[in-house]
Amino acid sequence: MASKSFKPIRSNLSTASDASEAQKPPLPPTVTFGRRTSSGRYISYSRDDLDSELGSGDFMNYTVHIPPTPDNQPMDPSISQKVEEQYVSNSLFTGGFNSVTRAHLMDKVIESEAIHPQMAGTKGSRCAIPGCDAKVMSDERGNDILPCECDFKICRDCYVDAVKTGGGICPGCKEPYKNTDLDEIAVEHGRPLTLPPPATMSKMERRLSLMKSTKSALMRSQTGVGEFDHNRWLFETRGTYGYGNAIWPKDEGFENGNSDEVEPMEFMNKPWRPLTRKLKIPAAVLSPYRLLIAVRMVVLGFFLAWRVSHPNTDAYWLWAMSVVCEIWFAFSWLLDQLPKLCPINRATDLNVLKEKFETPSPSNPTGKSDLPGIDIFVSTADPEKEPPLVTANTILSILAADYPVEKLACYVSDDGGALLTFEAMAEAASFANIWVPFCRKHGIEPRNPESYFSLKRDPFKNKVKSDFVKDRRRVKREYDEFKVRINGLPDSIRRRSDAYHAREEIKAMKVQRQNIGADEPIESVKISKATWMADGTHWPGTWLQPSSEHSKGDHAGIIQVMLKPPSDEPLHGTVEDEKLLNLSEVDIRLPLLVYVSREKRPGYDHNKKAGAMNALVRASAIMSNGPFILNLDCDHYIYNSQAMREGMCFMMDRGGDRLCYVQFPQRFEGIDPSDRYANHNTVFFDVNMRALDGLQGPVYVGTGCLFRRVALYGFDPPRSKEHQAGFCSCCCGGQRKKHTSVASSPEESRALRMGDSDDEEMNLSLFPKRFGNSTFLIDSIPVAEYQGRPLADHPAVKNGRPPGALTIPRDLLDASTVAEAISVISCWYEDKTEWGNRVGWIYGSVTEDVVTGYRMHNRGWKSVYCVTKRDAFRGTAPINLTDRLHQVLRWATGSVEIFFSRNNAFLASPKMKVLQRIAYLNVGIYPFTSIFLIVYCFLPALSLFSGQFIVQTLNVTFLTYLLIITLTLCMLAVLEIRWSGIELEEWWRNEQFWLIGGTSAHLAAVLQGLLKVVAGIEISFTLTSKSAGDDVDDEFADLYIVKWTSLMIPPITIMITNLIAIAVGFSRTIYSVIPQWSRLIGGVFFSFWVLAHLYPFAKGLMGRRGRTPTIVFVWSGLIAITISLLWVAISPPAGTNQIGGSFTFP
Repeated sequence: MASKSFKPIRSNLSTASDASEAQKPPLPPTVTFGRRTSSGRYISYSRDDLDSELGSGDFMNYTVHIPPTPDNQPMDPSISQKVEEQYVSNSLFTGGFNSVTRAHLMDKVIESEAIHPQMAGTKGSRCAIPGCDAKVMSDERGNDILPCECDFKICRDCYVDAVKTGGGICPGCKEPYKNTDLDEIAVEHGRPLTLPPPATMSKMERRLSLMKSTKSALMRSQTGVGEFDHNRWLFETRGTYGYGNAIWPKDEGFENGNSDEVEPMEFMNKPWRPLTRKLKIPAAVLSPYRLLIAVRMVVLGFFLAWRVSHPNTDAYWLWAMSVVCEIWFAFSWLLDQLPKLCPINRATDLNVLKEKFETPSPSNPTGKSDLPGIDIFVSTADPEKEPPLVTANTILSILAADYPVEKLACYVSDDGGALLTFEAMAEAASFANIWVPFCRKHGIEPRNPESYFSLKRDPFKNKVKSDFVKDRRRVKREYDEFKVRINGLPDSIRRRSDAYHAREEIKAMKVQRQNIGADEPIESVKISKATWMADGTHWPGTWLQPSSEHSKGDHAGIIQVMLKPPSDEPLHGTVEDEKLLNLSEVDIRLPLLVYVSREKRPGYDHNKKAGAMNALVRASAIMSNGPFILNLDCDHYIYNSQAMREGMCFMMDRGGDRLCYVQFPQRFEGIDPSDRYANHNTVFFDVNMRALDGLQGPVYVGTGCLFRRVALYGFDPPRSKEHQAGFCSCCCGGQRKKHTSVASSPEESRALRMGDSDDEEMNLSLFPKRFGNSTFLIDSIPVAEYQGRPLADHPAVKNGRPPGALTIPRDLLDASTVAEAISVISCWYEDKTEWGNRVGWIYGSVTEDVVTGYRMHNRGWKSVYCVTKRDAFRGTAPINLTDRLHQVLRWATGSVEIFFSRNNAFLASPKMKVLQRIAYLNVGIYPFTSIFLIVYCFLPALSLFSGQFIVQTLNVTFLTYLLIITLTLCMLAVLEIRWSGIELEEWWRNEQFWLIGGTSAHLAAVLQGLLKVVAGIEISFTLTSKSAGDDVDDEFADLYIVKWTSLMIPPITIMITNLIAIAVGFSRTIYSVIPQWSRLIGGVFFSFWVLAHLYPFAKGLMGRRGRTPTIVFVWSGLIAITISLLWVAISPPAGTNQIGGSFTFP
């Protein structure tokens, strides 16, 4: 173990000459490799150190490997790129603002042994060169790559030195290396070989992506004449490196996806089958539903007109308050009901998807997957509130998803920079070595091990393989050990750090004794208590005891490739792998898994979750560049392994290039059977969202959403001008001329447009101002756009790509790629760019999800709601009353922020449909209903206290209106239940919690929003806890925990006031000379209506087994006494003018 601490290397660049260097091109990222030798000493390999001519023996010549180009062929690419990728996967990359990007080679990532060949820190043979302790090159199975026939073990660096400076002589047998032997090794292990010379169009080249140059002359001139531009070469030649390889046809025949060279006539004549279809709601349900909406609108209009024209002369104040509230309720109901006029259902056909993208065809002879890549984002911030075991289970469900392994990449964003999360992810990657093949072998569902082993149904049902019972028992035992390791990580990290800290203190004391002398007294040595990694080095992120540059708001950016990209061909288990399971017929490859913790520094606004997601967008664009992005919360796992295929059916269908995202419904586990606080939220997810799907699409709800990457980049949808008339109520005079100019522009220009001006064309020279100065990121944009296009397998498919274009393997990771990813997650990268303003997740609101979706719809994009037969994703929700109210408070506060911002639907562009605009308007307005709702909940009590009612008398007209309005509401609810599939109890729970939230959290949200707008007071929220209650014997123990919050005061006041008012009303009416029964009945009816809605809230206050907090009784007593005294003061008993004079109860 090394004894030296891990210290970030600070940049030696001077900051005094910023003005003079402003005009210079940005410096390339600096990569420093620090490797620990057997003696415990660090050796740093750095190009900057070479340039400084230090001449020290500690600095050796290291060059970041550039993938082979026509003028750079140092060694066989099939060997060099594989070894470079292995080198990168074993390195922890750190860096950020004003610091050098450093790659720390890690001998081990976790305490346990890493056995999967793709995992970081995998054990391997040591180099046989004297004085070198590096690992030997290995292939995708973990076997040693021995380039010489003598089987001399040599590491990657020593091999490069032998080839470059040693004349290609093997250090073992002293014989020259044979290139033919290297080629045979490459073929044997299934590695891709270099492409043939580009003299003629070969079969391989026809399978590559067809593209056209989108670089402007300005961008081409910036590279200089004498310097070779690798990024330009990637997109303008038939290149063999870079993510998303592309070639260009010799002629310009491919314009709209109907070139005969790409699509043979026999393929075009084949009957075309859609991937999705609309399932319309039966007319027997939808027609009465729309008719009832119209009838209720008319009745509400007449009722409000009657109420205004018939005031209560005995109590104007009571009548006026009730009329104002009723008018607002009618307006709010219209905003909620009008977008529900066109609900639809959708269905997908996975068999057609497999036939089009994974079946051998003339354009895809091998039948390799032609599906586009998907980058999956998992966000977490605090391992104490978001347990690492929950996050690890989510990661395992992603790694085991039923999607081509080589097309999948998972990025974990740890916004807290915690070593606990880092090592938990490493443990999950290690356990995936057995869990993922087990799921593939036996078709396991769900593929979250915690949920799977907790299933109450028969696990052996429909399992046909004879060894399933044995395999399940072994995997269950391994998972139990995995949970023990995860749960023991906090103590393990703490003990390890304490041990290393004690050793460092002893060393410091020895040094002090040597410097001072043996006779002098030694003062106590104070050393910052660091957090140590498993390989004996300092953790560059947040320490357990925060210090400078190692706290949640101040740490370096970190990237660790936990699982390196898999090989292109399937990799089946061997005899050696059968220690636990027989995997001889199972693909054991794992998807790319990357741990990312963005840099944080004091003085920068990191924009919470939205900033973390944007950092992942940039890092993933450089490392994998999947054209689609699926974002999940750490507690939302993949319940349906084919969910991503279902979403891809919409994206790859005809017209799918105009879809910005596919939103899946949120489903929850661990909810109490009665769903006391409407945690399932089925009315929103099964009624409102299905209805919006019939308009421009559902809103984005924060998780379980499959995005199109270029839509997140802020581009307009393809053919946006062709669809302009569909969104506008009128057309301008110059519409046809502008449409013609757009139609004549190149294909990529029409697919990548940004801006509200019709005349604006795509100009790559302006991209650095929008996306930052990373050329890697900018050059990846047209590749992602092209790879995300639908399949051009029919003349009606516009803006498509040819079949077979995505069957080529993606290139391997190298150090410069990861170093660039480090630079784009730095805290300064977004300065003076449009990230968070127009590009990526939008900043400025605690509900960044709704704002981000709104911006996309505002540019003309559409979205789709995908409800699968088996739930796509499942997560957890807070069942505790206080946690639930705080969650609703956060949502409502975000809506208030939206209302007072430029994202208000009143300011929407003409590209947004009218009903879609109404839906977004309702999102921003609904919290304000709480003001009128609280007033209306007090009206029955005021009526009973005063002896008056909101109307003069309960005449037939008022009762008829009330009956019709109530009946139409109930009939609409029944029809909504019919076409949405929800249950009546779920609808009623939603109504109850609407009033509970409206009288508590929504009112507080309005007040906080007004404080932020008027006084500029920022709002801070804490994460919703994902951990359960302390009672392990009761699954719903958290439901009965009562945690006091000020949000409970208004509902408690409303309940007590109405209860006292009912008692007062009865006593007055019974003992009065002329009883006013009509007024009593009206007041008592509405009071019971309020109390019935607040029943779950009252039940939650009671707790369980007498656990009601004392504060509840105190508040209840104080409120009851106060209200009673006020009533006596306002209406004293007859014959006295003093409170409590000669009052005797009748």
